[in-house]
Amino acid sequence: MIITSIETYKVAVPLTKPFKTALRTVETAEAVIVKITCDNGITGWGEAPPTHVITGDSLNSVEYAVQQIFKPYLLQKNLLNYEVVFQGIQTILVGNSSAKAAIDMALYDCIAQNCKLPLYHFLGGYRNELETDFTVSVNSPEEMGEDAVQYVKKGFTVLKVKVGKDEASLDFDRIKKIREQVGKDIKIRLDANQGWNPKESIRIIRKMEDAGLNIELVEQPVLAADIEGLKQVTDHVDTPIMADESIFTPKQAMQVLKTRSADLINIKLMKAGGIYQAQTINSLAETCGVECMVGSMIETRLGITAAAHFAASKKNITRFDFDAPLMLANDIVTGGISYEGKRITFPDAHGLGISGIKN
Repeated sequence: MIITSIETYKVAVPLTKPFKTALRTVETAEAVIVKITCDNGITGWGEAPPTHVITGDSLNSVEYAVQQIFKPYLLQKNLLNYEVVFQGIQTILVGNSSAKAAIDMALYDCIAQNCKLPLYHFLGGYRNELETDFTVSVNSPEEMGEDAVQYVKKGFTVLKVKVGKDEASLDFDRIKKIREQVGKDIKIRLDANQGWNPKESIRIIRKMEDAGLNIELVEQPVLAADIEGLKQVTDHVDTPIMADESIFTPKQAMQVLKTRSADLINIKLMKAGGIYQAQTINSLAETCGVECMVGSMIETRLGITAAAHFAASKKNITRFDFDAPLMLANDIVTGGISYEGKRITFPDAHGLGISGIKN
């Protein structure tokens, strides 16, 4: 199975409502689409959204990496020797994790198709459907409460709430309002996107605990590089703490796991550089008794399909954050995963099950 062509396309899809976090506001989902074709006629698809404030990647840097670095390396490579190929992807270019992820998922798509298996079966096949949360963007407490109610009415039972953009006291008001609006049975998980410092994190999380707001977990409360601060928060609150931006690589995962600096890990293909390294991070976490969530950036259903196949394949991945396609005004993907409210199902097709992109 020889790689004969690698093509890239730029796409842009508007969101139905601006997506706001402590780090950025997104109104349009942009991405570089990668298409890899092999000599046996198999075509694989990948996607890389530019997330400057997290991965440092831009549309132009992704396209350059794919066309100028990965394409010359990959052309005429035999995907039956895929261990060699994936090792090479990680070593011929430093960083550029989103570009690596797009190439990686397209290659896995080809490999699973060649084996005549859906990708989640090829990777392990632990489950065949998922349930996603839905994200509440950071706004005024009143608007966030209203948004939360609307998502619950649509059948979502887990809300991921963005905080950390303003002073922590306002974040408390936001969560209090949401809890009052949705009742006690809806799970609420918080994502501060590095927006608090360690002492502030401990103070606000304890206040929420004392108020009985019943928070499932708090994701990345402190700066990504502040592993000591992350551990300080983890050690001084009862609510589970999840590491996200602190972990891109298996080596970073090892540091967090060895020091017990977080209770949970959020794996994203765009941070890990694709499924190949994401599997290693999950295996390390599982060995240490730490469960993982698989999340995403603002991506189309193409990238989310790859992440969902990976997440469905592993027992240790117990939480799923795949709501981004539900925020888009248009669906440009033919094939792939399907949504029925919070429920995600997989096609019987081989690989990712993607048959085309409307460019």
